[in-house]
Amino acid sequence: MCASEHVAVMESPVGMLGISMAPNGLAAIDILPAGAAERRPTTASVRHVVAALRRYFRDPQAPFDVPLRPSGTVFQRRVWALLQLIPVGQTVSYAALARRLPTSARAAGQACRANPIPIIVPCHRVVAARGLGGFMGGSPAYLEVKRWLLQHEAQAWSPAPLGIAR
Repeated sequence: MCASEHVAVMESPVGMLGISMAPNGLAAIDILPAGAAERRPTTASVRHVVAALRRYFRDPQAPFDVPLRPSGTVFQRRVWALLQLIPVGQTVSYAALARRLPTSARAAGQACRANPIPIIVPCHRVVAARGLGGFMGGSPAYLEVKRWLLQHEAQAWSPAPLGIAR
């Protein structure tokens, strides 16, 4: 998305985040290039999203109570709903995610890549069978964001039943 579509831009530990809203909820979070200008939220709903993200960066166990309105196919929305069942501090493989749908690991990975609401819809918790896997297209900068998010959440990890079998 272009910067003019962001109703707020906030600083975070993983860089500047652009917030885009739909009529009844959050439509997208974009990780913006370094140097993006901060833009303060001007409505209560956008302030609520920014506050929820700030809580998460302080405490990864903080729940997100933000209404989500991502744009995507029926299949993508099914994948994104499953991602929200992965507990903080835990990961699943693309293959395990795919078995739950059922589909291929590649299709599951493509839906993760298309996720317009990273962090809140935790596609970073899906990893390859041997290694980190991709994140938002796999550029080195985005992979560093994935590493940071996983390390941030691992510090607060406590055993909980998995919503998705490994």
